Amino acid sequence: MIELEGVPELIDPVMVAAFEGWNDAGDAASTAVAHLDREWKGEVFAALDAEDYYDFQVNRPTVWLDGGVRKITWPTTRLSVVRVGGEKPRDLVLVRGIEPSMRWRSFCNELLGFAHELGVELVVILGALLGDTPHTRPVPISGTTSDPDLAQRMDLEETKYEGPTGIVGILQEACTHAGVPAVSLWAAVPHYVSQPPNPKATLALLNRLEDLIDVRIPLGELAEDARAWQVGVDQLAAEDSEVAEYVQTLEEARDTAELPEASGEAIAREFERYLRRRDGGQPGQPGGHATADGSDSAAYLRDSPGGGRTRPPKAPKPETETETGTGTGAEAEADRDTDAGTGPGSGPGIVPDDGDSPSEE
Repeated sequence: MIELEGVPELIDPVMVAAFEGWNDAGDAASTAVAHLDREWKGEVFAALDAEDYYDFQVNRPTVWLDGGVRKITWPTTRLSVVRVGGEKPRDLVLVRGIEPSMRWRSFCNELLGFAHELGVELVVILGALLGDTPHTRPVPISGTTSDPDLAQRMDLEETKYEGPTGIVGILQEACTHAGVPAVSLWAAVPHYVSQPPNPKATLALLNRLEDLIDVRIPLGELAEDARAWQVGVDQLAAEDSEVAEYVQTLEEARDTAELPEASGEAIAREFERYLRRRDGGQPGQPGGHATADGSDSAAYLRDSPGGGRTRPPKAPKPETETETGTGTGAEAEADRDTDAGTGPGSGPGIVPDDGDSPSEE
């Protein structure tokens, strides 16, 4: 029995969830939810029992000192509520945690219990995958759902993926079977620079979420962080001729495949978002709109780190599951080596492609 004490009646609540682990390349998705929680000062009202869902030899607890008293923080999943002001205020239920080690069905049922008690109208699950996408282009964001009506109404793809899945795919299907509208938003992270953090992918997810649920999200320093991240990767790529050539190959493939979109609906969508931000600006909020590539305009960034190289790289590109044939499909996920990651504030690093990154929904 779920008892929610101290939680007020919510206004048009939307649940936004992200989980660290297999579904979170570059920590892009979990960082996006953490950003929402921080910017809107979310208050935690519930946490799942860590004993039920986590293997502590895989996700170890941490010990810390609080005024000389030793305390333990257990790996778990926490829920918080934030209220988004404006002309049409609404509440967000933020779910941020770690992909569970066991009892996935019970895990999803417990989250659905909270959604039912709080009157959640839509569940949006954020994820990030490794893909064949260049870091110099806007981050591809794919929106999918298992509900045909929802797909048509919200201009999303109806998922057709078959194969291994993570907690994002399981929770989406659990929502569908429970009659709760659910959407997954996926960011494609360049596989050759997969270490966290990736502020450019986080920014892209938040921009897409902003459009999906029709709220204005304060971006803080994310736009500047995204620009700095791209400059750092540009510099690293320029130091390795083979990586630079490989990035150029990805750029050419991306530009050829997406030129019609870049000149039509995508630019119109970016311009509409810019107008909303300009007309609805509030004191203390950014006046302009930072696009997914970290720039301040609706244009697509076209700077190339390599010049005139045509020799293909020696490192093979990884194969990823895709529905669209671009290599960054909505329902592809990729495993990543979390031990190779760097902490927040560290510069990006380019890693060789080992061709062994699984992809899934």
